[in-house]
Formats: sequence, C-alpha cells, structure tokens
Amino acid sequence: MDAVVSPDPATKPLRAALVGNPNCGKTSLFNQLTGSRQKVANYAGVTVERKEGALTTPGGRKIRLLDLPGAYSLSATSPDEDVTRDVCTGRHAVEPRPDLIICVVSATNLALHLRFLLELCQIGRPIMVVLNMMDEAERIGLTIDVPGLASALGLPVVPAISLRRSGVTHLLEALDRPDPPPPAPIPEGADLHAEVAALIGRYTNALSLRGDRLADRLDRWFLHPVWGPVILLVVLFFMFQTVFAWAQPVMDALEAGITALGEILLSPLPQGLLRSLLADGVIAGAGTVIVFLPQILILFLWILALEESGYLPRAAFLLDRIMALAGLSGRSFIPLLSSFACAIPGIMAARTIQNPRDRLVTILIAPLMTCSARLPVYTLLIAAFVPHRTVGGIFGLQGLVLFALYFVAIVSGIVAARLMTRGVTSDEHPLLLELPPYRRPNLRSLALGLWQRAVMFLSRVGTIIVSLNVLLWALSSFPAPPAGATGSAIDYSLAGMIGHWMLPVFAPVGFNWQICVSLIPGLAAREVAVSALATVYALGATEDSAATQLTPLLSAHWSMATAFALLAWYVYAPQCISTLAVMRRETRSLKVVIGAAAYLFGLAYAAAFLTYHATLALTG
Repeated sequence: MDAVVSPDPATKPLRAALVGNPNCGKTSLFNQLTGSRQKVANYAGVTVERKEGALTTPGGRKIRLLDLPGAYSLSATSPDEDVTRDVCTGRHAVEPRPDLIICVVSATNLALHLRFLLELCQIGRPIMVVLNMMDEAERIGLTIDVPGLASALGLPVVPAISLRRSGVTHLLEALDRPDPPPPAPIPEGADLHAEVAALIGRYTNALSLRGDRLADRLDRWFLHPVWGPVILLVVLFFMFQTVFAWAQPVMDALEAGITALGEILLSPLPQGLLRSLLADGVIAGAGTVIVFLPQILILFLWILALEESGYLPRAAFLLDRIMALAGLSGRSFIPLLSSFACAIPGIMAARTIQNPRDRLVTILIAPLMTCSARLPVYTLLIAAFVPHRTVGGIFGLQGLVLFALYFVAIVSGIVAARLMTRGVTSDEHPLLLELPPYRRPNLRSLALGLWQRAVMFLSRVGTIIVSLNVLLWALSSFPAPPAGATGSAIDYSLAGMIGHWMLPVFAPVGFNWQICVSLIPGLAAREVAVSALATVYALGATEDSAATQLTPLLSAHWSMATAFALLAWYVYAPQCISTLAVMRRETRSLKVVIGAAAYLFGLAYAAAFLTYHATLALTG
C-alpha cells in the first residue's frame, strides 16, 4: 500500500503545474481543485495570462497549482506555448520550475494528447498523468487499460472527470502519495507518432470504434454549409434578445438598491460640496454603470457556455469562410472574437498570426468589434429612445436594435479589412482546429468565470470610473457662477466651457455640449460616458438615483436623431486610450496608432453625420 504524505507545516507547499493540449478540460480541473482560491494576472513582459491557485489534499498536503497555457508541443509557435515550455523546462526568467508536472490528457483524443505527453517525458521532471473526460470515453464505448498504460509509460495515470466534484477524488488521493520519479526518456530520434499509435492499439479499443455518433449527428447540422450559418445566426440573435429580457428584473432591483443606499448616505448630510460630491460624483458615477452589470454578465454567460459546450470552435470553423471574404485567414477569427469582450485581449491574441500583414489588419479592425464596454451606452440610449414592444409577436424591438448594432460593426470590420488587404495576397496556411466533444456546460465553471468578470468590472468601476467622475464633478462645479448670474451653474464651470468650445465641431452631427463633455472622460473607458452624462445632468437633481432619472431625462431633452447619431458614433469611435496603448505596444509603431485613431474617428464622425441627418429626414 502506498505511503501517505505526512503534512509538515514548516514544509513549503508543493509547486505543481497543470499542462495539456487545448480542449483537454484542464481549466475545469483547475477550477474544481482550487475553487475561488485563484489569482489571475499576466506574466511580466508578455500578454499571456497567469493563473495560480491553492489547495489542500485530504492528507493535509498544501499545493500551489499553476494553470499553464494550453500547448500542442514544446516546439513553441506562439507566446502561450513559449511560456509553457519555459516554465516546464525551468528556463522561465521569473517563474520557478515546478516540483511536479500534472499533464491532463483527454481520454477521447489520445492520438493527439499522448504525443505532447511523450515530449514532456524528455525534460526529466516528475510527471503525473490525469486521464480526463472518462465519462465521455464511457459514453462512446471507449475502454482504456489504465494500469497497463501507466506501466508502459512508467508514470502514474489517474482517471478523472473534471466536470464533477467527485471526479477528482482519485487525483487528490494520488497527490497525497510520494511524488513519482522522472520518467525514463524516450530514445532520441524515436517516432513519437508510432509510439502513440502503439500505445493506443495495445491499451484501448479505439481502433475498433466508429467514433462519437452523437457528435457526428450534431456536426451534420452545426457544420452544414447552409444550416450551420443559419443556426449560428439564430444563436447570436437570441443571445442579444436575452441581454435585455433576462437582465431587466435584476437591473430594476439594483437600481432600487442604489437609490436606497444613496438616500441612506445622503440624508444626514447638509447641502454643500460634500453632499454634491457624493451624490453627483460618486453615487451618480458608479451607480449608473453598476446597473448595467447584469447585461454584461449575461453576455459573458453566453460566451462561456458556448465555449464549454464545444460549439465555439465550430462557430470559428463556419466563420472561416467569412474571414476569407475580408481577405484574412481563419487565424484572425479568434482574436476578433475575443474583441467582443474587450479589444485589448483581442489585439494581444493577434500575436498567434504569423503573417505580418494579416496580423496588422486584424489589430486595426479589432476596435470595430463591439466590446462589452459599449453595452452600457447602447442599452441606455436604446431604453430611452426605442419603444419596449415586440415585433412579430415574439421578438423585442430593443433586442433587434442591439443585434443590428453588433451586425453593423461586424460588416464594417469585414469591409475595412477587405479594403486594407485589397490587391495583397496572404501566405497564411488554412485554419486547422481541434473540435472538442460536445459537453454540458459545468455550472461551477460558469459561476467562477462570471465571478471573475464581475470582480474585474467592479474594480474598474471602483477605480477608473469613479476617479474620472469625481474629476468631472470638479470640472463641472468650479468655478462657481458669479454673483447675479442668471444661467445654469454648469455653464460657468470648466466643463461647460470645454463643452461649448467643442460644440462647433460636433453640432453638425447633432451632439449637444453635454455629450461633448461626456466624450472627454469616455476616452479613458467607453462606459464612463454614461456616468459622465449622469454627473453632468445630476447637477441640481433631487436625491433620487441618477440612474433612474437619466433615461427619461435624455428622452425629454434629446431628439431621436441625436440619440441614434451617438449610437452610430460609438459603433466606430476608439473611445478607449488603453486600446490605443496596447496597439502601440503590439505594433511598436506610433504611426500605426495615429493612423488607426484617425480612420476610426473619421468613420465615427461620418456615420454619426449620416445617421443624424437621415433620422431627421425620416422623423421630421
């Protein structure tokens, strides 16, 4: 019987690293083992995400677990694989070499994943193999001789089901045993593909299986050249419909809570600067943005669920043809898809594109993809100016307008890329994707993913957005109007002066001076524009929540043409200095950044101008 490790409080925690191919269930396993005890950051000097968590085994052994980026080989072809290779081999400049490597292997794709495991055996480190997705293997009739495979590899092999809490019990027990010795290296020059084929033929019945029949049946529909894109369009359509339908009750509850909190905080304070700062700077600024958190989380919920279900890579395969229409290869799809969450990781993900021209064009059009920071602006204006009614008895008109904004942004990105690549051919190879098995999304993983995004959003509200709104409050409050002044107090402030100076430039597109003021702090982060409007309009308002007042206030003071022009502006304008800064770092060219800002602002102004005057002509 194996000895159990005796926990010693003085002993340093074991440093273990999770490695494996993409789609092996490594992240789900990491979430099961560490739960909320995770820290997420970036590796110094690169844009690769670093995730570390802590766990204690049933025997009391403390472990620091590092979730390394997915890799297909130690012969790195991307920054992600560079990090994985350097950490595993002990060549990373900052990250210490792990005491134990835990290689996660998908039981349903041994032909691909065992090859990477054999590469790891060459580096001379203790390795433990986790044979994941054993439930999927059982479902398709795949049997694996686990003891025989472990004996042939000379490594401990632990079966697991990462989507179940009980599915990691054997792994936790194995971690309580003494660490395995480094495996014997495979003879130099050995054919790894032949070695893998021999292992599969000897210890599994994979060669006699007819494949995953359920996946084959689903793929006949989801990957069909006609029905596949139709299904994808329907999925995206309902995704944007639910952003409004599901979020509204939660938004109403949040709005009521912010109103109540504001009344509690403000009631003891007399009228004066402190009360104005809290009401118009902090509460109006943060509260107006926090109320949109449910819609942002619902959007992320869809993205996470589609990714965990195995559908997202299939969507990438379908849209590879559309990328060809833009003059790009399919490798541009993943960075552009990431840009729908935020353009910053999308631009950074373009590093995986080897062709310099395709990489640059992808970076230039990434800001056109509708990031989640635009959502507060869109939903505020749609709620204020688009009637809450159904079309055809089932579709919400507000959801249709939101879908149209996303659709226009995508089409604009394709057209822009086509113009940029016109007359120039790409030498990128065709897109190759590993299609993972279809799986039911794990509720624990979804909850953890949403929690991490909520924390990131709220930390952004608590730092950037509140700070900028306090600054805007100061600009809107000082200097005070002179004695005997008859106009509005804000007209005499620095913010009012700046807004009136900008007005001649933006009046042709229908913007008033309040919108001009909100565009300035909105350069730091797009969603700040909403709280900036609340800060400007909350001056002299009652003690009720500024978020509650802002929607009817805008619908009363703005024309529909102005609102639609501002929506068109935000489809294109690069209202995010962070995005431009990352673009500068990735391209190492200030000229590219200036050119990108110029073409995006030019598109925004032209779109707002045309939208404003077209809406005026249609509505009178």
